[in-house]
Amino acid sequence: MIQREDMIDSSKEILGGTPVFKGTRVPVRSLIEYLAAGDTLDVFLEDFPTVSRKQAQQFLELTKQELLDRPNEIAA
Repeated sequence: MIQREDMIDSSKEILGGTPVFKGTRVPVRSLIEYLAAGDTLDVFLEDFPTVSRKQAQQFLELTKQELLDRPNEIAA
C-alpha cells in the first residue's frame, strides 16, 4: 500500500513547508481546489505537467481511504 510519505513532501525549503507532490513544487491543495471548482483531473494535469497522473490518482485514492477509515472522526 502506498504511504502518504511516498507521494507528498513537506519541507521548509519548498514553499515554506506547504505539502507538495513529491519531486515537484505543486501543492496538493491545488488538486483539491481544481476539483472543487469543477475542473477535471485532465485540466489539472495540463496546468501542472510536473505532476503525473499516477501521483494525482494515488493521492486521491489515499485521501478517500483515509476518510472512509475514520467516519466517526469526520462526523464529529
